[in-house]
Amino acid sequence: MSSELSSSGPIVLVGAGNMGGAMLSGWLKSGVPGASVVVVDPGPSAQMMDIIKAAGATHVTAAPSDLTAGVLFLAVKPQVMEAVLPLVKSAVGAATVVVSVAAGKTLGFLEKHLGEAAMVRAMPNTPAMVGRGVTGAFANARVTPTQRDHVHALLRVSGPVEWVPDEADIDAVTALSGSGPAYVFYLVECMAEAGRKLGLQADLAMRLARETVAGAGELMHQSPDDAARLRQNVTSPGGTTAAALSVLMAEDAMQPLFDKALAAARKRAEELAG
Repeated sequence: MSSELSSSGPIVLVGAGNMGGAMLSGWLKSGVPGASVVVVDPGPSAQMMDIIKAAGATHVTAAPSDLTAGVLFLAVKPQVMEAVLPLVKSAVGAATVVVSVAAGKTLGFLEKHLGEAAMVRAMPNTPAMVGRGVTGAFANARVTPTQRDHVHALLRVSGPVEWVPDEADIDAVTALSGSGPAYVFYLVECMAEAGRKLGLQADLAMRLARETVAGAGELMHQSPDDAARLRQNVTSPGGTTAAALSVLMAEDAMQPLFDKALAAARKRAEELAG
C-alpha cells in the first residue's frame, strides 16, 4: 500500500450504498488492506457484504464507542445525515479527518454535530462506480498537508480530483459534475427519441444514441484536444452536423437551457444545507 493511502487509524466508511460501495471497491483494488477498513451500515446489500467479507473488512451496524477513525468517510444521503452524525461522533479523534460526500451539507453543519475537526467536503459522481468519476473537493484550514494527500489518494481511486479554493464552489461542482451524468443520460434519451421520430425502430435508435455518446466521451477522454476543437473536427461547413448545431447553438437553445438547469441544481444544493 502506498504511503498516500495509509493513515494513522482505520478508514471508517459510513454508508455502503452505491457511492460508498464504489469508493470501498476502489480502495481495495488500489491496495488498501481490508483489515484497515470499518464499514458502518445498518443494512448493506448482499453483494456489498460479500465484498466486505472477502476483503477481511469489519462490518458494524453502529460505530463502537472505542473506535477512533483515521478517516471518517461519510457516504450517506444528505436527508439522513443529521440523524447519522450523532451515532459516529465518538469516532472523531484529534487526528481524524472527516470526509463528506453529501450534497449541500456544509462543513459548518458537520462541525455543529461532530465538533471542530479536520474536514473535507467532496462531491464525486456516479461514474465512480466504474472508476471514471470526477470529484471536486474543499478542505478546511485544520486539514494538514499529509491528511489532504491521504484524502486525495482515497478519492483518486474513482477518477481525477479537483480541489476548489472556496467551500461555496462545491455547490457549483455539485450542479455541474455531481448531477452531470444524469444530464448526459437524458441527452441519450432525447437523441434516441428524435431518431425514433425520424423513423428508426426505438431499440435501434437507443443503441445508436447510447453508443454515440459513450464513444464521444471516450474520444474526449483520450484526445488532447478540448471539447470545442473536437466538435469542430466533426463539423464540415454546410454539412449535416452544421445544420443540427445551428439549432442547438442558437441564442435561445442549449446554452441558456444549461445555464438555467445548473442554476436550479446549485440552488437546491444550497437548500439542502438546511
